[in-house]
Amino acid sequence: MYRTLLLAKIHNCTITEANLDYIGSISIDQNLLEAVGLVVHEQVQVVNLANGERFTTYAIAAPAGSGAVELNGAAARLGMKGDRIIIMSYGQLTPEEIKTHIPKVVFVDEKNRILQVRG
Repeated sequence: MYRTLLLAKIHNCTITEANLDYIGSISIDQNLLEAVGLVVHEQVQVVNLANGERFTTYAIAAPAGSGAVELNGAAARLGMKGDRIIIMSYGQLTPEEIKTHIPKVVFVDEKNRILQVRG
């Protein structure tokens, strides 16, 4: 039996833009993607601390070092520039994998610069 566990989390990042006229997804600074182990097009859950919205979309890369975290398409209706959010991904693990699993968590500052990586 597989169980769903947290794999990766970018904690308390700041939305830098909300682009309604975009096809969809969330753009995330490439440095953040790499630090937490997310890959382009991976499904993510986004939780908006400002308004309580929770939604699922997929990650795309923004330029490395840009600090960009942008809601695109319909997701742009669920948050606005300056809102703080948490971005998470989950995966299916076996009982054996669960025994040693540690999620990767990245903490950032108000400009989405990496402060700390755990896991």
